[in-house]
Amino acid sequence: MRVLFVLILLAGAGIGVIYPWAMTNFSGREIGAWRVYEQGRFKPLTVSLSGRDAPVRVLVDLTARAERIVSQQRTVLTLTAATNGRTVLASTLQFNHVDNPRQASPQLPDKIFRDEAGLISTVGPGPYVFTVGPGDAEDIPMRAVDLILRSGVGDTDGRARPVGFSLMAIGLIGFLLSLRSGGGGRPENPNSQPPPPRWGRGPK
Repeated sequence: MRVLFVLILLAGAGIGVIYPWAMTNFSGREIGAWRVYEQGRFKPLTVSLSGRDAPVRVLVDLTARAERIVSQQRTVLTLTAATNGRTVLASTLQFNHVDNPRQASPQLPDKIFRDEAGLISTVGPGPYVFTVGPGDAEDIPMRAVDLILRSGVGDTDGRARPVGFSLMAIGLIGFLLSLRSGGGGRPENPNSQPPPPRWGRGPK
């Protein structure tokens, strides 16, 4: 039974964690990456997209001198995407769920935190203006911000995370219960039992 619960736990991790992460970061092809913040200044970005790029996933990499981002549910960055005077994406980014940031350089203490701004499902041909700005979070030691666009990406099934986390919980609880019930007690001490009765006549 322990093996079965371990397999359930691994399956849940694959569905709830690995699958959404892989779909976000590796599905489709990268259109490009652009620096939108450096030396204390944000700058808008204009990118020409075509219909064959749809859907387009918008990712943001934040380089900061920190081991993790503690935004306390405040917004670190805001992002909007517009075309022909119409906003097609508006997002707030917090970065506080990033547990394993990338190292920017072996010589620098900076870390790179990635967050997803959203998905542009329908793309018409023409220029798209992406505007990244600061949020209301304070004391975030930002060094740089990069915008990454990926085209033709697969959309993550919204049921994956809840199903995966449920399987992980079932597997973990079942495994722990199997440890408690399968270990048994201590082996009995043979000297703790009363000696067997002797038959026959004992010495007088």
